[in-house]
Amino acid sequence: MDKNRRLHIHISVEDLKKSMAFYSIQLGAKPTKIKEDYVQWLVDDLSLNFAISTRGYDKGLNHLGIQYESDAALLEAQHMFEIAGIRGKIEDGATCCYKESNKYWVSDPTNIIWENYHSMNDIEVFGLDAKNTQDGCCISKTNDACCSST
Repeated sequence: MDKNRRLHIHISVEDLKKSMAFYSIQLGAKPTKIKEDYVQWLVDDLSLNFAISTRGYDKGLNHLGIQYESDAALLEAQHMFEIAGIRGKIEDGATCCYKESNKYWVSDPTNIIWENYHSMNDIEVFGLDAKNTQDGCCISKTNDACCSST
């Protein structure tokens, strides 16, 4: 099989200019194609971490994310969002998806949730809330408890 494949994600947005600014930060790259009604990024330095589960309240897209190789890289991404006025939710030491991770959650201008994270350790549970009483992992499809985009 040809190894030169690329995951394609196409998101319909309301405000192309705001979304282009958000995704330039999220993807860490400038667009490769800009049209009046369309913007595209071809990002060569992202490899795929694709997951499915029976977890979550709604079926379908749960969230999207970027996995960073270090806390320093995650912090750099967080600062880029904050400089652009995009507030996120910090989660240090989160237990989610059988990993312990530091996270910075943001929502794009269309309210699609993005998980930016650095994983440290494998754990034996899918994820627990702060009281360790119920599943508290990667389940929100709204930005109410997550973050906001400006």
